[in-house]
Amino acid sequence: MGNCASQQTTEQRKSISSTAKVIHMDGKLQEFKQPIKAHHIISQNPKCFLCSSESMLLDSVVPQMKEDEELQLGQIYFLMPLKFSQSPLSLPDLCALAIKASAALPSLPHQSRPSRPECKTLLPSDDLGPCKSRHHPFSFVTR
Repeated sequence: MGNCASQQTTEQRKSISSTAKVIHMDGKLQEFKQPIKAHHIISQNPKCFLCSSESMLLDSVVPQMKEDEELQLGQIYFLMPLKFSQSPLSLPDLCALAIKASAALPSLPHQSRPSRPECKTLLPSDDLGPCKSRHHPFSFVTR
């Protein structure tokens, strides 16, 4: 088994993109149907910071969202403890976050989830090291 890439229909993408998703470290998923400022979430979780899944890079410090930034519809965000704000993101950390997202996202209502896409292998699973899994809504591959 390896990583996969797929094309989804515009309809499926639209339903997936209709909310901004915040994944808490306990696996809780919050969805917002309209853009919301980061400070609304951070103020309810004072020992945490928000980061976009798209800004996370291996061996780099996770960039914190500014309090006046808006969460964008269709994006996935993580609410992380402040203790992670100055440490570079390791491969096990990144894998753990991918697993949390994978576990949280299936809890979405059925109509919000895409059907399992057709996959084609991009890399054999041996290339993924400790980050092996059946299926993730997004994959992280490093070289």
